[in-house]
Amino acid sequence: VQLQASGGGLVQTGGSLRLSCTASERTSSTPAMAWFRQAPGKEREFVAAIRLRGSGKPYADFVRGRFTISGDYAKNTVYLQMNSLESEDTAVYYCAASRDYVILSRLRELEAYAFWGQGTLVTVSS
Repeated sequence: VQLQASGGGLVQTGGSLRLSCTASERTSSTPAMAWFRQAPGKEREFVAAIRLRGSGKPYADFVRGRFTISGDYAKNTVYLQMNSLESEDTAVYYCAASRDYVILSRLRELEAYAFWGQGTLVTVSS
């Protein structure tokens, strides 16, 4: 499965961006998809996740209601709508997809995902 992420860019503090991640195969082949991010000098961290089946869309604590993850399964695409962006949100954002079903408690783990996109850079300027 190949993942193509897009939608990053330069935005001012308080602005919005929508990231997209399109999978090369039907999303039935990727039961869970997620967004992670990595800022310069920091480890990659979980942002949000969504499952094809099952409830629950976990978000990182730092999201604080500003981001929304959603999926258009007919288009094999997952989105991350980011509002009220802050300078601390500056990072490369990566989408990830699992090979197998992922239980809710593991959706935040890097190791739950077998496939990764190339990343899209989000820069928030003050």
